[in-house]
Amino acid sequence: MKISWSAYDTFEANFKPLVVIELAENTRDETKEWLTQKIVEKKKNGGAQLLVKPLVEDGKKIDGNQNIYLVGASHLRLLLGAETVGLVKECNDNTMRTFTYSSRKTFKNFAEDNHDFLTMAECQYIIKHELENLRAKDEKMIPGYPQAKLYPGKSIMRRLLTNGILVHIFPLHDTEELKKLGHTWYGQLKISYQPLNEICSYFGETIAFYFAFLEYFTFALVPMAVIGIPYYFFAWEDYDKYVMFATFNLLWSTVILEVWKRCCAVMAYRWGTLLMKRQFEEPRPGFHGVLGINLVTGREEPVYSSFKRQLRIYLVSLPFVCLCLYFSLYVMMIYFDLENQVYLYHEENQSDLSSLLLYVPSIIYAVVIEVLNRIYRYAAEFLTSWENHRLESSYQNHLILKVLVFNFLNCFASLFYIAFVLFDMKLLRQSLATLLITSQILNQCVEAILPYWLQKRRNKTVKKKVKSLEIDTDLSLFEQINLEKGMDTYLGTFDDYLELFLLFGYVSLFSCVYPLAAVFAVLNNVTEMYTDALKMCSIFKRPFSEPTANIGVWQLAFEAMSVISVVTNCALIGMSPQVNALFPDSKTELILIVVLAEHLVLAIKFLMAFAIPDKPQDIRIKLARLEFESLEALKQQQMKLATESLKE
Repeated sequence: MKISWSAYDTFEANFKPLVVIELAENTRDETKEWLTQKIVEKKKNGGAQLLVKPLVEDGKKIDGNQNIYLVGASHLRLLLGAETVGLVKECNDNTMRTFTYSSRKTFKNFAEDNHDFLTMAECQYIIKHELENLRAKDEKMIPGYPQAKLYPGKSIMRRLLTNGILVHIFPLHDTEELKKLGHTWYGQLKISYQPLNEICSYFGETIAFYFAFLEYFTFALVPMAVIGIPYYFFAWEDYDKYVMFATFNLLWSTVILEVWKRCCAVMAYRWGTLLMKRQFEEPRPGFHGVLGINLVTGREEPVYSSFKRQLRIYLVSLPFVCLCLYFSLYVMMIYFDLENQVYLYHEENQSDLSSLLLYVPSIIYAVVIEVLNRIYRYAAEFLTSWENHRLESSYQNHLILKVLVFNFLNCFASLFYIAFVLFDMKLLRQSLATLLITSQILNQCVEAILPYWLQKRRNKTVKKKVKSLEIDTDLSLFEQINLEKGMDTYLGTFDDYLELFLLFGYVSLFSCVYPLAAVFAVLNNVTEMYTDALKMCSIFKRPFSEPTANIGVWQLAFEAMSVISVVTNCALIGMSPQVNALFPDSKTELILIVVLAEHLVLAIKFLMAFAIPDKPQDIRIKLARLEFESLEALKQQQMKLATESLKE
């Protein structure tokens, strides 16, 4: 189908592509025409009032590209959209306020002809918001697809996605900005802070907060690493001297998370997300059910029984998770049997080969753990999707809970068994070192090296294909879109946070018996900064900016791990020979004192969490001032209305 560009250029001739929409190859012409018309239609008529342009125009169809459309918007449309989504920008008086078009001239760097007032990531977020809010009015189905039912209020893009008509929707990279960012971010080896403001401006707050936490966690590990190096070498075989290190570990794991909350609040205020109002959450694309009325919005949408969902969770998902946990423990016992056999072999032979074989079971077990974690992740995603959660936040919370429980048991159960059942500190040190180092090597290979190599091969193939085509359109844009279309889709920060969570567990739980754990964690995180930056800029499609004010549920996950670390380190201190020597006659008294000490430390921990404000004082003052000004403005508006009504 030949689409005339002039038919859609209803706003301005200077079109800047921001978002790419790719439809399925066999998408019918009437569907394309209907969708593009919906995108450009005025808001009052149920459209998005955006600009859309085919990738290849004037009737020149190239295989694989005739279903690709570029979406943009006029400057005015983006400003109005910024008000709709509630973007927060800096004003001329250096305060952060929610942007409104009527007061646009009070914002810093605003000018009618300044098209850089909104960042490209913000513009793409606005377009995504408008596309997702394209809703059916009188349509009963998607034209050309009778099975794709529609009803008033149904999100059109979500229906296209769930029916396989919409293949991809992704924001375009800004090649010049990406090159600058890449050079300052990972293009040179140097000891410096990451360009977090630039990362936030380009990729959005969700990605920026991950890299901010990665950087913060790395610096927080440095004191542990600095203390751990001399501690390790001066007490190589003296396992009785880990009491002081365990005590420091208790304080460290508590303080760093409380300080992070304050750092998080400062960044969220600077980036404008601390003041953003939470949008009403729409049903996730995979949610399905019988058509009914939402009691909150009054709109028609699928309704699914909460009772049925609970039955699926407790009668299917929970038993499956328990079965997986049992299987993980069974594999762990096989590992200990193998460890015992290798140890007996070493006792009999006492050779260099037998000494090396002592590390083989731990290496094999570390590989098995990584494989099991990844297989279970797919099963957890399937189960959580099958539970049919209405909201994306609910889906993510249930998925994270499933994955964290299994990963925690799979990665740490053997260490708990060695420490508190076998009481073998030497084996604990060996197992912790092997698991930590092996998992780091595997993660770097799977997450960075392999994807980078595959992407380089794909890029070469696409470039050859593009150069072989004789087309008159802009080759650089055409090539860029084809390269980005072939990139992997970034699935979010879930796996990245999970890796840091497990690393935090290795360090906070048992590093007192292997002080070099923090050293390897620092080295891993420094490498992770560069490899993750490379992934974001070169391997994955550009993700849409997602405003957020913190790291979400992961804050609770790390705090839960810190609580477990208190219990673990107190138990390790109680097991130390120095402490046992103080209670030679009464083990019951020792246990009671250890439990009392553990409760005391937990009380201090929760007291610190309560006493240390989550937001610095200057941020709290600024928020209170804004709230006061809002209330005063509301009062004045009400008084004005009351005065006018009295005059009438």
